[in-house]
Amino acid sequence: MQRKSKSVYPDNWPEIAHLVKEEAGWKCIRCGQDHDISAGYMLTVHHLDLDPQNNEWWNLVALCQRCHLSIQARVVMERPFMFDHSKWFQPYVAGYYAKQNGYPTDKEFVMANLEMLLNFGKPQIEVSAGGPSTSA
Repeated sequence: MQRKSKSVYPDNWPEIAHLVKEEAGWKCIRCGQDHDISAGYMLTVHHLDLDPQNNEWWNLVALCQRCHLSIQARVVMERPFMFDHSKWFQPYVAGYYAKQNGYPTDKEFVMANLEMLLNFGKPQIEVSAGGPSTSA
């Protein structure tokens, strides 16, 4: 199923995207590849929740086009995750969990409370007389 943006980009999107790329050092956050168009690596900015109006830091990821296509097709923020999050993804998804659970979403709070916030994404194990069961 193809995933599409939920709204339109703000008028200042070029400036926002440029700042995100600057903060990433003009490298893909996922694979570390430099922005190098001649080698086939163009740096882009992806909205993890597919909402171009949501320009919070945790929703904007600098990715090369290759990683962008892979992530856009596979990462659905609203869906429970079966496995531990990749190191590069942890701060972003923790920001998402903070928002979903009523916590501050500023980067300082999220990074200081990373482990606590990441626990929101882990399946909850319930123990009953018949043994453990998973609820998500």
